Amino acid sequence: MITINQFLTLAEFESIICNGENIAISEKVMDKVYESFVFLKYFSQNKIIYGVNTGFGPMAQYRIDEKDATQLQYNLIRSHASGTGNYLSPMLAKSVIVSRMNTLSKGNSGVHPSLIYLMKELVNRDICPVIYEHGGVGASGDLVQLAHVALTLIGEGEVIYKGEKVSTAGVFKKEGLSPITIESREGLALMNGTSVMTGIGIINLYHAKKLLKISTLLSSALNEIVRAYDDHFSEELNMTKLHPGQREVAGMMRKNLSDSQLIRKREEDLYSGKNSEKIFKEKVQEYYSLRCIPQILGPVLDTINYTGQVLENELNSANDNPIIDADNKQVFHGGNFHGDYIALEMDKLKLAVTKLTMLAERQINYMMNSKLNEILPPFVNLGVLGFNFGMQGVQFTATSTTAESQALSTSMYIHSISCNNDNQDIVSMGTNAATMAGKVIENAFEVLSIQAISLAQAISYLEYEEKVSSATRKLFDDIRKIIPTFKEDMPMYPYIKQVKEHLINQN
Repeated sequence: MITINQFLTLAEFESIICNGENIAISEKVMDKVYESFVFLKYFSQNKIIYGVNTGFGPMAQYRIDEKDATQLQYNLIRSHASGTGNYLSPMLAKSVIVSRMNTLSKGNSGVHPSLIYLMKELVNRDICPVIYEHGGVGASGDLVQLAHVALTLIGEGEVIYKGEKVSTAGVFKKEGLSPITIESREGLALMNGTSVMTGIGIINLYHAKKLLKISTLLSSALNEIVRAYDDHFSEELNMTKLHPGQREVAGMMRKNLSDSQLIRKREEDLYSGKNSEKIFKEKVQEYYSLRCIPQILGPVLDTINYTGQVLENELNSANDNPIIDADNKQVFHGGNFHGDYIALEMDKLKLAVTKLTMLAERQINYMMNSKLNEILPPFVNLGVLGFNFGMQGVQFTATSTTAESQALSTSMYIHSISCNNDNQDIVSMGTNAATMAGKVIENAFEVLSIQAISLAQAISYLEYEEKVSSATRKLFDDIRKIIPTFKEDMPMYPYIKQVKEHLINQN
């Protein structure tokens, strides 16, 4: 059980979403939320407060009669529940609820505590709103996607429940839950924020960290099978550059390869003084895709780490408008709903993951091309050359998927389009950036799956099973449980899918 207090860490968030931990709300948080609610009720009397007694956006110039204030919130929710395209997976939808609930728990939104309670129950009972992928421009927050969350909370729309898309009303009846009653500004408070891009972003980060670990392991294994020298990932070399990511990736490689019988030392070969050749048969230095792993994956790791800081800050921020400050007895109008912080980080993250994917694709190409590696048959073909095809077909998939990620890596952060009668004249496109980053991350798992199968075939061909490091051997054994060594041609798509699922689900 994880209790929502004043600060929710990314690790706690991941435990809720990925490990199914239930959540509780501390009494202190509920008290603060109620204090904010009571203050706004009192403060808004005889004052003009945006979204309480005014219209929304460019319609804020119109006063709303007190008798219509509640209906105003329902109108906002229903009118903006207008998303299209695919709907978010239950994992992502659940992430959105936790993200929004945590923000509203800060007590800066003036909502009734019953709203927090119902969101908690949705999370704990795995009731996930149907939230459509397309619709949000990322300022004023994720209005369209969050409207679908709000629609669920008022007992309307659809949810994913026990793997099926069903009506919210039916599930609430079955589970004994009551929809929220609009008390003040619950509609606007639910919708006006960055919680969709943040929730998706945290799951993107969770998977990006896995990709970095897997890519480093696969890169280490490739260095093994070509019997590379160890100096390019040595501590001495990498400490001469001051970037923490590079140093950490090099350290990960050293750990992965610590008990390898294949990695060589220059002192025992090229530095021995026994070399008399005029033209060296073996390369003095490896290709960049093998030799520059710390320099290529280091910036990816640094990007992941900084993105984590930004996401954790946003998760624990008040990203509403207006901000209700019960402590100082004031209501502040501003733009905390603007998603530029998340939009920029999602663009940076997808760029970094695309570069990681490009590295994997080049390493696959290295293994496929016998003229480059000079130790493997073309396409790591363990069958009859010319008659069988080995990994030739799957290379096309890796190349195509990498190219798609390159195209998807165009920035959304700089693709603002004015809308909402030009009230929203510069927006973040953060939700689009987050969903596109998610697609790039999924593509990366597919390419790394192909790389992992190719490496397993290479190890089998070279008969290096007993010589590779224990880290590489575990990888090899895991892959071989899914796809045994093969010589004959067969459809590869089921195996790629299974390896992809294995890589995604491993700890």
